[in-house]
Amino acid sequence: MGKLVLVRHGQSQWNLENRFTGWVDAPLTETGEKEARRAGEHLKGMKFNRAFTSVLQRAQKTLANILDVVGQTGIPTEKNQALNERHYGALQGLNKEETAKKFGADQVKIWRRSYDVPPPKDKTDMNPEGIAESLKDTAARTLPYFYSAILPHVKKGETVLVAAHGNSLRSIVMDLDKLTKEQVLELNLDTGVPIVYELDDRGRVLDKKVLK
Repeated sequence: MGKLVLVRHGQSQWNLENRFTGWVDAPLTETGEKEARRAGEHLKGMKFNRAFTSVLQRAQKTLANILDVVGQTGIPTEKNQALNERHYGALQGLNKEETAKKFGADQVKIWRRSYDVPPPKDKTDMNPEGIAESLKDTAARTLPYFYSAILPHVKKGETVLVAAHGNSLRSIVMDLDKLTKEQVLELNLDTGVPIVYELDDRGRVLDKKVLK
């Protein structure tokens, strides 16, 4: 039996400002640092074999804080863009409340929470290539990496820590929990709250705990 621990990064500066962050490399706030360290307190006593994170600093610093608290800063760690937050396209950088007033709260909820509806595409200074990802698009890059790079270690009985982002982790949770497209609409992962899965050697979920 192996363990998989998923942690969404602590509060970032753009979380605080209620902005769509996506691939923008926003730093953690002081609150975010505290959330990460509190996650570490919840995970004390757990022996990690390795860790994975994205290429964005808010996830990396969350991971660093957790490993510091649990006293395991030297474990093998891999950073990969496959674990990045979804790209919010033309919404990236916009205030969520103002966006809801402009487009309607229901439309913005669909963009934020639905499975296969991407946000609008538009070329901006922060998004010169005009990228815009739905959760389905995010899962298409996150899940192959999860299955090839992360899950094999858990299936061997290792304890693995993944510090990443709301939507890259939503795609993993959706897969592990066998959620429907309708169920994932209501799935929200809190910042700095560990989710601990126990998996068997075939990758099947035996137990799940949320450590608040």
